[in-house]
Amino acid sequence: MAVYSTTAASGSTSASAAGLGANLVILAGVGLVGYGLMFLVRNFTGFIELGLTPEHVGGTPEQIQAFSPRLYNYISHLQVAVAGFIIALGVAVIALAWRGIRTGQRWALWTAFLAPVIGVGLALPLHYVYGIGTFGHLGLIYLDAGVLLIGTILAGRALAR
Repeated sequence: MAVYSTTAASGSTSASAAGLGANLVILAGVGLVGYGLMFLVRNFTGFIELGLTPEHVGGTPEQIQAFSPRLYNYISHLQVAVAGFIIALGVAVIALAWRGIRTGQRWALWTAFLAPVIGVGLALPLHYVYGIGTFGHLGLIYLDAGVLLIGTILAGRALAR
C-alpha cells in the first residue's frame, strides 16, 4: 500500500524524499548491525571495547582475567549480550524502514527512530560519568545517530505531506 502520490510534481518530490529518508534509516540500521558485529568480534579478539584502552578500564584483558576469571567471564558475557541486542535493534530498524516507512507508515518511522534513541539515551550518560566517553568509543554511534536523525527528518517531512 504505497501512500506516496506521484501525480503532482510535489508528490514526486515527496516520494523521493520519503524514499531517501527510508534508505537513510535503513543505512542507520545496517550501521547498528555492523557496530554490534564489531562489538561481538572485539569481545573475542581484544576484549576491551573499541576506542577504549587498558587505562580506561583499569587493566589489560590478561590482568583482568588474572585478577578474577569470573569477572572476566562476566564482562565477556555482558559484551556478547549487548552485541546481540545492538544487532537485533539494527535488524528491527531495517525491517521497519524497509516495510513500514517505505509504505508510508508513520508509526514505523517513529518506532524506528525512538527505539535506538531510547537505547542510546539510556546507555550514553554513564560513559561520561565513568570517563569512557571517548570519540573513538562513541564516534560510530554518533555518526549512526546522525544518519538516523537525517533519515527520520526527511521521511517524516515527506510523510506529513
